[in-house]
Amino acid sequence: MTPERYEIYFADLNPTSGREINKVRPVVIVSQNEMNRYLDTLVVCPLTSSLHPQWRSRIQIMCAGKDAEIAVDQIRTISKQRLREKIDRLSDDAAAQVRRLITEMYGEA
Repeated sequence: MTPERYEIYFADLNPTSGREINKVRPVVIVSQNEMNRYLDTLVVCPLTSSLHPQWRSRIQIMCAGKDAEIAVDQIRTISKQRLREKIDRLSDDAAAQVRRLITEMYGEA
């Protein structure tokens, strides 16, 4: 399996520590396709159904026909072994929003 950037999969995020987002839930892959092909890990942002429209670190989307929120503030690296089935893919607009927010949050100031 070679997951691609901006695809959404169910992933088992357990075990976690503290306030990390846990359990089996959707994640959007944000790592580059070249990395996804050759590494055994992926960089992902988890999705949640708890919406916080006022939080600048979150992006509201529709995922598999349901309201969801991409938690860019919870970005993490996971093993490909944590992935389950593919469930969706980000729209081009949502992918652009994710790129901008990651750059804003984690890029050089």
